[in-house]
Amino acid sequence: MALGSNTKFYETPNHPFQGERIADESNLLGRYGLKNKEELWRAQSELRGYRREARKLLGQTTQTDEADEFLARLKRYGILSEQDTLDDVLSLAVTDVLERRLQTVVYRKGYANTPEQARQFIVHGHIVLGGQRVTRPSMKVEVAVEDTVGFDENSSLADELHPERAEAQE
Repeated sequence: MALGSNTKFYETPNHPFQGERIADESNLLGRYGLKNKEELWRAQSELRGYRREARKLLGQTTQTDEADEFLARLKRYGILSEQDTLDDVLSLAVTDVLERRLQTVVYRKGYANTPEQARQFIVHGHIVLGGQRVTRPSMKVEVAVEDTVGFDENSSLADELHPERAEAQE
């Protein structure tokens, strides 16, 4: 089945006007520099999918290759640590998913002063991942390639004296 332009990859909240939920969402939007709530809802839906898959695999009587592959994928992306099990998937929070976005990784590595600036650097093509220019802030970064994140050598931001560069952490 081909995905049409009307396909959503997230679910909206059941009760749109809950003050506490709105405040929590606004906090996460600011903390991770998300463009809108749709990006947050997409991460929440992704997390729901992980939990659904874990519950399905926990319900099986024997440990299968499918469960091992599922855990390996979450560990490869750094959502789970190496010693975590299927039970630990059920206790994940949406922040565990948001921390693995390229935008957050660029900010946490100190390439940008704010998450919003990290997003701008990515969208404008200043950031490379493994030598390839990446322009999707929502891309999940695998732990193995996290160290290859950097500025594009052709970017004006590659110059450490550029005024928009983050201040050196001492």
